[in-house]
Amino acid sequence: MVKLDIKQNTYYDSVTLMLISKDLKKLDGVEEALVGMGTDLNRDIAHNLGLVTPEFETITANDFFVAIRCENDDVMAAALAKVDELLTKKKENSSANYYPPTLSSAIKMDDQLNLAIISVPGKYAAGVADECLDHDINVMLFSDNVTIEEEKRLKEKAVSKELLMMGPDCGTAIINNVPLAFANVIRPGDIGIVGASGTGTQELSSLIGQFGGGVSQVIGTGGRDLKIEIGGLMMTFALDALIQDPKTKVIALTSKPPAEEIADKILKQAAASGKPVVVCFVGGDPEQVKKYGLIPALSLEDAARKAVALSKGEPVVDFTGFSAPDAEIDAIVKAETAKFAPTQKYVRGLYTGGTLCDEAMKMLTKAFGGVYSNIPLKPEFKLEDVNVGVENTCLDYGDDDFTRGRPHPMIDPSLRAERVVKESLDPTVAVILADCVIGYGSHPNPAEDLADAIRTAKANAEKDGRYLSVITSVCGTEEDPQSLSKTQQQLRDAGAVVMPTNSQATRLVERIISNIK
Repeated sequence: MVKLDIKQNTYYDSVTLMLISKDLKKLDGVEEALVGMGTDLNRDIAHNLGLVTPEFETITANDFFVAIRCENDDVMAAALAKVDELLTKKKENSSANYYPPTLSSAIKMDDQLNLAIISVPGKYAAGVADECLDHDINVMLFSDNVTIEEEKRLKEKAVSKELLMMGPDCGTAIINNVPLAFANVIRPGDIGIVGASGTGTQELSSLIGQFGGGVSQVIGTGGRDLKIEIGGLMMTFALDALIQDPKTKVIALTSKPPAEEIADKILKQAAASGKPVVVCFVGGDPEQVKKYGLIPALSLEDAARKAVALSKGEPVVDFTGFSAPDAEIDAIVKAETAKFAPTQKYVRGLYTGGTLCDEAMKMLTKAFGGVYSNIPLKPEFKLEDVNVGVENTCLDYGDDDFTRGRPHPMIDPSLRAERVVKESLDPTVAVILADCVIGYGSHPNPAEDLADAIRTAKANAEKDGRYLSVITSVCGTEEDPQSLSKTQQQLRDAGAVVMPTNSQATRLVERIISNIK
């Protein structure tokens, strides 16, 4: 039976409600659950899930609802009690703070405010950003679904006022040592980062911290900034800010390879900075960077190592190997490949971080040719059905294919975890490659769902007379709320091989797949 509870003119934020939906699905007797506001999107999702009753058609976008398919009324009562408990807990956790409902009321509280983080539906995001810029407030625009025309206009306006306009779709920044949105706890230092990629910037900054360095500023630009249409407006503005910043001694730039004319503009500016600059255009041409006298990075890890070396006055060398001794890596490869069944020969990369997925694909493509994906490197490797892996496949679970109507997988890792289990049933799959991103904004324990899925996946393979190899890496620091070492241990306890970085995890997969007989 389907049960529905509606509270009219009651608002809660979408991420909170999505996480509550996840908790309700764990209750005994609950087959399906959806908790949300009565938006068009949520109405469509409810229809698709078969959670619609006649009363549902009366819901408006201003109404809060709980829709459950369950065994009986008692289960519904328990579910509603759980919803009240979780909402009360959230209210208590935030009750000590006053949240001004509008920008003008926030400014009245503190007229010295100079940075706003905006997370509203894309339809309204540009207008809010405009208002902030009018008040000389720097902007971090977390929202997506902002048109590229609006983005260009906002960034031109920001630059003219000498303000940051990070985003849209900017998920990571550390400004004056304060982590914003999805970000990690990194000690203060003299390395400044400008990144047009979210998890790529997180991996770079976290590894800088792990290798003994620190950051002055970490400035995100949004993923479209380096497109021809935008022209790198924020990358060049942020780069100039770091050039002028006396606390920044070393600069690191990261993004996917920009259009050639945009890359040339940025590299020329960096070359004239008078500061050492490490450039990580993931999968890009190192020779293009060298041409300007700058330091190319061969991976995000390589970029972090080189930035820290420059900061410490140490020699800068390429890193393309493993932290562990060769003998240890050889032993892992031998142990993993010895257990495969004859049918097993492919890898399935399942990522919550888009740039980490991209980095893995570029490395695997060099080794094995094309890699299928929902974000393919070449159009011919676009998956016909994102729910079905083909040969060597890497998936970005943060892409729109998997986030419509649900939170980002760094917030709710359950969908990715389900896919780990599903891939274990494919007799051709030898290795599952996965990331785990911790830090502020991420799930309080993202390794929990992944670890449970790994155990189930390995058991599934064993029942079928196969062995499933799982290779993982964790993006984050020991100081993050979830703790790097604790997260790594959770995954090891589940049977995964945990590598120090995404690039090392991918290299290990290359070795394993290449050594399958």
